Amino acid sequence: MPPKTRTAAEALGAVRSGNRVFVGSGAAEPQLLVNALCARAGALSDVEVVHLLTLGRTPYADPAKAGGIRHNALFIGANVRGAVGAGLADYTPCFLSEIPGMFRSGRMPLDAALVMTSPPRRGRVSLGVAVDVVKAAVESAPYVVAQVNPRMPWTRGESTLPLSDFDAWVDGPEELCELPAAEPSAAALWIGRYVASLVDDGATLQLGIGAIPDAVLSRLGDKKDLGLHTEMFSDGALALMESGVINNRRKSVDPGLAVTSFCLGTRRLYDAVHDDPRFAFRPTERTNDPFVIAAQDRMVAVNSALAVDLTGQVAADSLGHSFYSGVGGQVDFMRGATRSKGGRAIIALPSTAKGGAVSRIVLALEPGTGVVTTRADVDFVVTEYGIAALKGRTIRERALSLIQVAHPSFRAALAAEAAKVGLLDSGRVLAQVERYEVEWEARRSFGGEPLFIRPLKPTDERRLKELFYSQSPETTWLRFGVPLKSLSEHQFQELVAIDSRQSFALGAFAGERPRQRLVAVARYFASPGERYAEPAFTVHDDYQGRGLGGFLIDYLAWAAEQKGLVGFKAQMLSGNARMRGALASRFTKVDATDRSGQAVVVVDFKDRRRAGDPRLWRGGVHAAA
Repeated sequence: MPPKTRTAAEALGAVRSGNRVFVGSGAAEPQLLVNALCARAGALSDVEVVHLLTLGRTPYADPAKAGGIRHNALFIGANVRGAVGAGLADYTPCFLSEIPGMFRSGRMPLDAALVMTSPPRRGRVSLGVAVDVVKAAVESAPYVVAQVNPRMPWTRGESTLPLSDFDAWVDGPEELCELPAAEPSAAALWIGRYVASLVDDGATLQLGIGAIPDAVLSRLGDKKDLGLHTEMFSDGALALMESGVINNRRKSVDPGLAVTSFCLGTRRLYDAVHDDPRFAFRPTERTNDPFVIAAQDRMVAVNSALAVDLTGQVAADSLGHSFYSGVGGQVDFMRGATRSKGGRAIIALPSTAKGGAVSRIVLALEPGTGVVTTRADVDFVVTEYGIAALKGRTIRERALSLIQVAHPSFRAALAAEAAKVGLLDSGRVLAQVERYEVEWEARRSFGGEPLFIRPLKPTDERRLKELFYSQSPETTWLRFGVPLKSLSEHQFQELVAIDSRQSFALGAFAGERPRQRLVAVARYFASPGERYAEPAFTVHDDYQGRGLGGFLIDYLAWAAEQKGLVGFKAQMLSGNARMRGALASRFTKVDATDRSGQAVVVVDFKDRRRAGDPRLWRGGVHAAA
């Protein structure tokens, strides 16, 4: 039987005191129906309004409605945060993947559902821009009212329902709520750049709402064949689809389809998804199922946080006893991505809050703060100061890595606090570099094997040890000038504590994350006020004779020149013919002084045989964005 056409007041007259009423999500919140319900607040008692994130006005959270209507948020948006914080509204923490099951099983039974739909086609309507948990609510509630809006797009996938699922029908044309992208901050753009470096060609993405996801999307323009499997689709993702960067061709599940549960953005976005077969809108029991997500190869999940402690625990919905957002789909996607073949689970957040007064990287989460994502679920934490890799790392390594991506103003205090509670040793040597210099990353093949070249980080200590202990005694002798069999912990720490001003080091890595192996290091040190730096180079025996050492000389010289230095002054064994020959092959003029078995070799960067950035030379790949 088709639904009866009613006025909003008539349709909402069926709601009784004590009912639990679901309200549609996001841009599809039925404003006409919500206003009609709230107009009856004085005649009702203890009506509970349940919904996910919404963009519209929230009259049901008005203190004046207390007693008649109370709000229960499954995810806290800005429009209800004040009411929840004041105790005038409730918050139910839950995974997005489980909400449909809560409705259907009776764990959270619904008495009525108020939703927005498209006009009908052949006996069915579309839920349009918000399928998420709305479909389960419609199929579970005994009384369902549809606000039929001609401005609601018809979306593909699992968004349609038969007219027989609805009890009342209200004609309600109105503009959908919009969420234009905000101008990204400098911090967001840096975060976007770092996150983009973790996204490989052919990856499938999940991104949320806000400046950081938008900044990540803006940095993916040089990627190829990306896919989309996400709970939320935005204008930024649409731009990548229009450019062909996101084409979904290489998805292992749902190839050719951009899968989402809702979209949120501008009218242009809503028009774009209208009747477009490239999109599949599905309920969250499908989009957010960790097992479905895990089946998607190369799944990259990017989620935000309020704070992260030095062991990797993530606070995402609360700080102390104050609630700010919700559990949402973060855990669903983080766990799914972690189990995906080649997948990555990423937490991205600015290093500070409150105008720089508070660090978001903390020794320990504030008492009362909920842990949404555990320390075992995170692969990477990204701030505007770099990338902290956590998976498979010890607590000490995690603490060190996270301190390095904290704001420089808080690093010393964090290190002292960490040492006090035993997370770090008290004599730990910390780098003074402000920001990881992603612009020096490069990829190039040597002897047919691709290598990844990047600045060394303090967390490379273990890899540096592996390189040192795996190379031949001759290579160690030529590097250090003495027959070393070991280095102290302090010495290793100093070798990776790079400040990028007086000291700089590049490492060449073989293999792909997370199994990369350090096979060569090029470094220099310059005393304060000196214009010549002392360089040092180490290439593992297995990688010698491939041209790697020569490239690193050119690249380190180029980097040093860009940092204001004019040349190298190298001290080496007089018998180190290999190093002297390598320098002579790179510079037209080499000045050498030998004395007592030691040689001092000086070269000027103006005498390089080939000028410019070596990454741009034939055979090199310039990886910097």
